[in-house]
Amino acid sequence: MTDPRIEGPTPEVARPEGGAAVPGARKGYDRLPTGPVHMEPLVPDAEDSADTGWTPTVEPVPEPMDDARLAPWALVAAIVALATSMFVGWGIPVAIVAVIAAIMSLRRPIENRAVAMWALVLGLCATLFSAGWLLWATMQFEKLG
Repeated sequence: MTDPRIEGPTPEVARPEGGAAVPGARKGYDRLPTGPVHMEPLVPDAEDSADTGWTPTVEPVPEPMDDARLAPWALVAAIVALATSMFVGWGIPVAIVAVIAAIMSLRRPIENRAVAMWALVLGLCATLFSAGWLLWATMQFEKLG
């Protein structure tokens, strides 16, 4: 007997006669695996609802500490980028990384704001110096060719 709430498949999705066999047909499976399955609600037995005398204990989970500091790394990157930008313009990627890391560390409440501000200022200076070197090199190439 079929459940009246479940509609049968339409002719477009019904398995055609003489078509390929359903996977597992040799083992006795004759329905497609995508059909609705009737489920009965679970009713607890009297045994299951008996008091076992055990109550679960919930221990408080400690908050994980965030020890990772980004501001010192941003400051080191900014100093390296500034030192590089004094001589060549190829330090601009490190300067941009230093600026991004400094901005990220300013947004975190656990970071040292003074170190992050120094990293931001030095990173911006390194970016300007490197951009100046690259601009100067571009002008020199125009004079040559």
